[in-house]
Amino acid sequence: MQRKIIISNWTKFIVLGSFCWGTSYYWIKIAIAEIGPLTLVALRVTLASIVCWLWLLISKTPISLPKNIVGRMTILGITNSAIPFSLIAWGETRIDSGLTGLLTATVPLFTILLSHRFIKDDKITIQKAFGLLLGFSGVFLLLSRDLDLGQIQFNIWGQAAVIGATLCYSISSVYNRRFLQKQNPMVVTTYALSSTTIIIWIITLFVETPLTLPSIPITWFAIIWLGLIGTTLAYPLMFSLIHSWGPTRATLVTYVIPVTAVTLGVLALDEILDWMIVVGGMLILSGVATVNWRAWLPRLWQIFFSKDNYPVTMK
Repeated sequence: MQRKIIISNWTKFIVLGSFCWGTSYYWIKIAIAEIGPLTLVALRVTLASIVCWLWLLISKTPISLPKNIVGRMTILGITNSAIPFSLIAWGETRIDSGLTGLLTATVPLFTILLSHRFIKDDKITIQKAFGLLLGFSGVFLLLSRDLDLGQIQFNIWGQAAVIGATLCYSISSVYNRRFLQKQNPMVVTTYALSSTTIIIWIITLFVETPLTLPSIPITWFAIIWLGLIGTTLAYPLMFSLIHSWGPTRATLVTYVIPVTAVTLGVLALDEILDWMIVVGGMLILSGVATVNWRAWLPRLWQIFFSKDNYPVTMK
């Protein structure tokens, strides 16, 4: 019985990292070939919010909340969806999808820095500081690909946009923990996506006028994938992992995302895989792994080498 639970949770982990989020950057690249990045985000969050509301209605989940909580969810929607989704989509107009997925692995590094300042029980240690040094050295190496004799090239702004998005994700995770920890995660998601939908449509109608809607099937498929798989399906999977493993172990999903994103970009989009991407990616992932090694190393040892500890592993 316990072994089946382990397989189930690791299946969720792989599906979330590779199928849901690892493929998202590929489909973003496909969609922005025809429509603007803000239009893509607007259609994506609209579809996701509709499905989330249907989910709450079918499950008969209570949705009445205090006004101050609704306001906090709006802030979360801005920092967790509106801004980062837009920055990533815009960034992919300038950089490869694989590089985008690789840069998003820096989320835990920014989160550690913010948690040290705003979360009392999550301070920086020597181990975490070394992990941060490794991770950000990888980021610097990737950014240096588009620096030429002091001249900032076109692509570096795309990288900067994606890094800005990861900072937003980190801010929203810390904000969520401080102010929305006791709220139903699906209700939080639904309200946040709903506020994001309203805000992003207002901005889109001003910035990307005249509005260009998709006219070919592959673009609509990309939007549906991003809305249903990359947003609506991803949230409950992540919440389930957090419930089973805890938030620290659940963030290990960031290890899977870059591998899938880079592989898919190289094989399906003919994106270039040079030594800087490989080394920079390894430094980023090594940094994240170092920051979280107390969470994943003992667990992996239990899973693969200690047959008697299965019941302990997945409590």
